[in-house]
Amino acid sequence: MATMRAVVYEKPFVVSIHEVPKPKILHPDDIVVKVTTTCICGSDLHMYEGRTAAEAGIVFGHENMGIVDEVGSGVTLLKKGDRVVMPFNVACGRCLNCEEGKSAFCTHVNPGFAGGAYGYVAMGPYPGGQAEYVRVPFADFNALKLPAGTEHEEDFALLADIFPTGWHGVQLSGFRPGESIVVFGAGPVGLMAAYSAVLRGIRCRPSPERLQKAKEIGCIPINFSQGDAVEQILKLRDGKEVDRGVDAVGYQATTGDGKTEQPNAVLEALIRAVRPTGGLGIPGLYVPSDPGAPDSAAAKGYISFPFGKLFEKGLSLGTGQCNVKAYNRYLRDLIISGRAKPSFVVSHNLSLDKAPEAYDKFDKRIDGYTKVLLHP
Repeated sequence: MATMRAVVYEKPFVVSIHEVPKPKILHPDDIVVKVTTTCICGSDLHMYEGRTAAEAGIVFGHENMGIVDEVGSGVTLLKKGDRVVMPFNVACGRCLNCEEGKSAFCTHVNPGFAGGAYGYVAMGPYPGGQAEYVRVPFADFNALKLPAGTEHEEDFALLADIFPTGWHGVQLSGFRPGESIVVFGAGPVGLMAAYSAVLRGIRCRPSPERLQKAKEIGCIPINFSQGDAVEQILKLRDGKEVDRGVDAVGYQATTGDGKTEQPNAVLEALIRAVRPTGGLGIPGLYVPSDPGAPDSAAAKGYISFPFGKLFEKGLSLGTGQCNVKAYNRYLRDLIISGRAKPSFVVSHNLSLDKAPEAYDKFDKRIDGYTKVLLHP
């Protein structure tokens, strides 16, 4: 049996490089891709930290791109040697949700759960791409063809997840050109949301972590460790609330000390910060259960927030994982045209063998580890 190297989860805070079976064509619609770039995502840390039901043996990696190595007999749009990037969503392209452009909620690829993904607990039987090869089902639908060569490798890799997800957060908020927007969370997805707002010609106010990067793309950073974030925003705007808000943090939100988890912190802040009849976009991950949550309710996915105030202000609320295919072709072309260069968030390019060390440093937020790209 042919084998390959892959990043395999062993137990909380431990991943290792293992030899695992190389993927094979299992269905005529499959392709096998030789991975050239795969990313470590903040969502991977949820499994890495033991915050999910992940079991030993999972091959991580849902942000993948590479070169088509094998092609199933039913694939018509791709050929061996094509350069492709895959949405983190695994989707069939044929169910009701896929036909409506909601590929993150495909009802076919993962029975009993709305949506599928590579290398992620509960998201279906699809090994991840932090490996030398990855199998891509429904390949004509799931693989986006890229220009040949190696140009824009870092930028294109971000089309698998964080660039479209940031764009999705702004879209969910219902923003219109000329409006103001606040982005909570300045990790990679938050920065991509802020960048998406800048690309659309508006100013943004992300908070709180990688603030220098936010400033570099023309945003006004807010450091919530220096005081209540909403009060700082209102002070900057002479008491005026913003039009739209994005939660790019999710259920692992913290209080002002940056350490104490408070899952409802960002939701409460957004409701305070956004004007009446404004909109909230919530691409930050919230899960149905979390054994590491700070209280028993949050452990079951229950979060308390001021719904009465949300109702009083007439705020709209958009949630859910990004339907990457709804945006990735357009965002690819923005990159090709030179209009967008999302790779400014990339901090490290490493070999696959460095993954265990990279996970440790990314989890601890040390040595400038913000967005790590692995190259098998």
